[in-house]
Amino acid sequence: MPDFLNKIKSLAELEKIVTELKKQGKSIITTNGCYDILHLGHILSLNESKEQGDILIVGLNSDQSVKKIKGSIRPINGQEDRAKTLAALEFVDYVFIFNEETPIEFLKILKPNIHTNSIDYGYDCIEASTIKAGGGKIYLLKKYPGYSTSDLIKRIKK
Repeated sequence: MPDFLNKIKSLAELEKIVTELKKQGKSIITTNGCYDILHLGHILSLNESKEQGDILIVGLNSDQSVKKIKGSIRPINGQEDRAKTLAALEFVDYVFIFNEETPIEFLKILKPNIHTNSIDYGYDCIEASTIKAGGGKIYLLKKYPGYSTSDLIKRIKK
């Protein structure tokens, strides 16, 4: 088994890991998404997220939650493959899969120092009050026009 697969954790495992890392003075960065078909926009956003601190944790929407958010034909790639692909990236420290449509529940548990989000959602995003309550802040990622899984799928259908 490749070493990078050890980066895939349960939320309970991550809660313990994050507690220990914070004791060591490490800053915890979280981000989340579907990451259905990994593309350059994802890579740039994940790298930008990692640049905000020490440890980058990616919350990955489960297949069930992707279907609720994106529709019945999504995801294209299953959650296990998506998690393994993210874990293979050197700037991603940990990955876990969550079933909810929003990251609110895992953010309450992990209490990251910084949560990164698309500039499309702004500082008043759905996660903002949870992040602030946990002592963290929101960082808005640059937009990379033309790079979205939905755009890629539309191009394929043409």
